[in-house]
Amino acid sequence: MFLVKRAAARAPAARPAVVLDLCCGAGGIGAALASLLPGAELHAADSDAAAVGYAHRNIAPFGGRAHVGDLYTALPADLRGRVDLLVVNAPYVPSGEIDLLPSEARLYEPRASLDGGFDGVDVQRRVARVAPDWLAPGGHLLIETSARQAAATTGAVTESGLAATVESCEDWDCTVVAGTAPDGARITTSA
Repeated sequence: MFLVKRAAARAPAARPAVVLDLCCGAGGIGAALASLLPGAELHAADSDAAAVGYAHRNIAPFGGRAHVGDLYTALPADLRGRVDLLVVNAPYVPSGEIDLLPSEARLYEPRASLDGGFDGVDVQRRVARVAPDWLAPGGHLLIETSARQAAATTGAVTESGLAATVESCEDWDCTVVAGTAPDGARITTSA
């Protein structure tokens, strides 16, 4: 929560905080953040058109815009370098472990929303590699991962040039890797 408030506070006074919910699914995370950050410019993106339809309905009350496409290709170019808070719930189940998931996940979730590749961190690596191009100076990237994969996710975030920390919550059984862009000039990557 402190990163959410810090990201909003870092936005220049001339504009609202810019929030991007990447791999948004139905847009629940973006909607929750928008409720905490009144006036935020909210964008959500996912490769699943049906999910984006739901996301549009869920974030529209906050003035949010939903986009269909693969990761950053879905986004309007004018977001580049302006995102204060980039939240990502990318697939992170290793391909070989999907059959071990509870039936409600295996049977009712599209495989693409679960499958994170061989070690579960493939999509997270893709997100982290290009995140600095989209983050505002001092902006934050938050990637949900597992405790087991936190080191690999942290490695992907630091390799992109962001300062990384790991945050865990036992009550919610969740782990998030937070990456912070430098306050100065934007980092640029070759994607």
